[in-house]
Amino acid sequence: MNILKKLTDIIRDVANIDTYIDTDAAERSIRSNIDFKGPNAWILAVAIIIASVGLNVNSIPVIIGAMLISPLMGPIFGLGLGLGINDINLMKQAGKNLLVMVSISVIVSLLYFIITPLSLSNPTELLARTRPTIFDVMIALFGGFAGIFEQCRKEKGTVFSGVAIATALMPPLCTAGYGLATGNIGSFLGALYLFCINCLFITLATYALVKYFRFKKTEYADQGFGLKTQRITTFLIIVFLIPSIWSAVILVKQNNFEKKAIEFVETHRSIGNSIIYDYQIDHQDGSVLKIYMTGETLSESGKSNLYVYANEHGIAERQIVIKEYITQNTQSNGEMFKDIYERLDSKIGQYETTIEQLNTELQAAKKDELPYVQIANEISASYPEVKEVYIGQGAHVTIDSLNVSPYLIVKVKSDSSMSDSSLEQFKKWLRVRLQTDNIEVDHTVITE
Repeated sequence: MNILKKLTDIIRDVANIDTYIDTDAAERSIRSNIDFKGPNAWILAVAIIIASVGLNVNSIPVIIGAMLISPLMGPIFGLGLGLGINDINLMKQAGKNLLVMVSISVIVSLLYFIITPLSLSNPTELLARTRPTIFDVMIALFGGFAGIFEQCRKEKGTVFSGVAIATALMPPLCTAGYGLATGNIGSFLGALYLFCINCLFITLATYALVKYFRFKKTEYADQGFGLKTQRITTFLIIVFLIPSIWSAVILVKQNNFEKKAIEFVETHRSIGNSIIYDYQIDHQDGSVLKIYMTGETLSESGKSNLYVYANEHGIAERQIVIKEYITQNTQSNGEMFKDIYERLDSKIGQYETTIEQLNTELQAAKKDELPYVQIANEISASYPEVKEVYIGQGAHVTIDSLNVSPYLIVKVKSDSSMSDSSLEQFKKWLRVRLQTDNIEVDHTVITE
């Protein structure tokens, strides 16, 4: 019992946040960041352009930059705070500013995607923001919790940066502008739906912690208004949850189908005298596996065997489309080889791009690698009393500020003839030779 009590006390002490929270300062901070004027207006304009360009060129670092500088989080926290303390005026002001920001973001991104000359064949960063699921709901909710915790904490940290990246607000709005510019209503609605999910569940998280931390209510608190807004919020949660759950179910089913399809193809490359030389997975009208075969024509029994094998992997007959290129027919031969060459050429191009990227990374890594053998020869010539040297590359982390800087750790083993002055001179030589002062030297004398 004593052990359980001690464990309970430890958990309570770790989880206690009362001494770290300042609700008055948090309220002042939230109220000061909901206005759409001055720096916020200019920062929003910059964030829109950066996000649109990043989405247009498929650049993840640029998109992350737009997330970090976007001021959209301020009005959303304002909505949650107003809802929590029953401040109607704050909710109206935050809602109005958020609506203006959203409208400007969509319009400006629409204009950008209309005039941009660049059009990607596979805009993965744009497509990734058009099909939100329940996982996006979880990210928005827990990201909102982290954000309001940071607002209320006395000692501010770096949480806001992580929240801004996790609960992306600007990229979905710019994706909605892209959908309008290209006439893709599905992309527009999907991106807007993702943005609404993020707004709603960040607001909900803010509201929950405002209630939990017992923020001071306004003097003109309206209980009837509070009850009405709670009902509206509950209704919106249900409305947004149901499609996201359904979308997540579809995503999981598609992922499972892809695993089964790959396993089926890898296991049954040869069926009789026919060979599966390529395949495609399509999810547009239900999950379908297209398999491309060459060799002899599949007999009825061969097709039956193929469907049986597929069924063993959880793939129904209606989910398989067979494309055959038969070697006996000259015309089919030509079509077959043309199709094979086109597919192989495409894959080779992808492999070459990957190899080029890996070579670039390898060359960059080699530039940072120390010339260990050369250093060892120099040490041996200048300091014969040094018998062994261990050089490791690491990092020095300042716990309070979480500042990280590269560091070298050198362990030296010498015989007893190495004096203190010689050791000090050796340390100076190391700093000059390795071109850094961030070195930690550990010296050990070898004893017989």
